[in-house]
Parts: sequence; C-alpha cells; structure tokens
Amino acid sequence: MNGRVDTFQRALVDVVVHRAKFEPPRVITVWVDTAFNGFLVFPQEMIEELGLEQEAATEAILADGSRVTLESFICYVEWFGEVVPAQVIGNNGILPLLGTELLAKRKLVVDYIAGVVSIS
Repeated sequence: MNGRVDTFQRALVDVVVHRAKFEPPRVITVWVDTAFNGFLVFPQEMIEELGLEQEAATEAILADGSRVTLESFICYVEWFGEVVPAQVIGNNGILPLLGTELLAKRKLVVDYIAGVVSIS
C-alpha cells in the first residue's frame, strides 16, 4: 500500500472501507497516526455520511492526560487482501486517522524527502 506526504508533512494513505462487509466500498484518505493505538478515527460527520453502526462507548486517555468517553462504531476495511472489521472512534476532527492497530505486523516507511508513504 502506498501513499504520500502532503505539504503539511502528514503521512496519508487511501483505505477502502465498507459500512457492512458486503456493501459498496468507499475510498477514504487517512492520516497515519502512530500515537493512536486504535484502528481508525473518523470525523462524526463522516460516520453519519457512511451510516456506520454504533458499537459502544469507550474510554480514552488523550495526549494531555485527560480522560474522555468516545463513541465507537464498526466498519470493514480492505487490508492486504482481506476485509477486516475495524473499530472507528468518532471525533470532531477534520481528517480521518489510521492507528497502530492496523499497522501491527506491517512495515511503515515514511520518506519525507521523496514524499512517499509505504505500508507493507
């Protein structure tokens, strides 16, 4: 899987997601966030647009140490030849994030000089 580094030095890749396992796919550009140990974070507006089903509420500790309760949803991601279920956390951000749960057992290379991202 290949991506790019944008002008703000963000590592971006396109992922294919499905609302349900056998529903039509949608390609979403996500920002690779190695400080987030979950699967995905989507803006609440995107979650509503995709019609994702709420899974549960989950407690999280933010970078500043504060605790918050976040709603979680389920989607399916095409990930290296498989369609896998992934938890999506809803937030008020602008860009969707991809966390380390999907990067586990993968190699991430971000080449800022060439402006390319590779996950293998």
